[in-house]
Amino acid sequence: MHALLKFSKAVDWLNSQIGKYVIWLILASTVISAVNAIVRKVFNVSSNAYLEVQWYLFAGAFLLAAAYTLLNGEHVKIDVIASHLSKRAQMWIDVIGFTFFLTPFCIAILWFSVPFFLKGWASGEMSPNTGGLIRWPVYAMIPLGFGLLLLQGWSELIKRLAFLQGLIEDPTHKKVEKTAEEELAEAIQKLAEEKAAKANAA
Repeated sequence: MHALLKFSKAVDWLNSQIGKYVIWLILASTVISAVNAIVRKVFNVSSNAYLEVQWYLFAGAFLLAAAYTLLNGEHVKIDVIASHLSKRAQMWIDVIGFTFFLTPFCIAILWFSVPFFLKGWASGEMSPNTGGLIRWPVYAMIPLGFGLLLLQGWSELIKRLAFLQGLIEDPTHKKVEKTAEEELAEAIQKLAEEKAAKANAA
């Protein structure tokens, strides 16, 4: 189990790093959309390439961030019943879900998407739209995204099993980090209290 926990930690690190940078794809898509709109209105010039690259970037952000979302427990859940169960029961529900639903689903997507990507890559398939882009880069996002999601699913499964064996703390517990504003407010409050204490002592 300790070797599996090391694997889980490596997967968590990988997806946390990807999650930190994938947000820039959203910014890039937004900037391209704004520039395209301005150029089209001002100079009456545009291209389908600008529209398609926005779709590519959004698809990349959505697919690549799926594993990061799972890592942080932000996927939509229906906890009407599960929230009233014991923590161990909740963990067993997750174990069943990761084992019998997430894993087969991701493997099925990989089974179909890898040949789909390889075919597009080998043929150099282009968009049928005038000025459109080559298709294989966005096709690659499908197996890559679901591959990362599968790895994260296994990581979460390992952590649930380790918790059930008493090896680690609750992996679903979110450590709430203080924002910079909260830290600043606490520092100011502490400074004010220290000054008040010195004034009273004097």
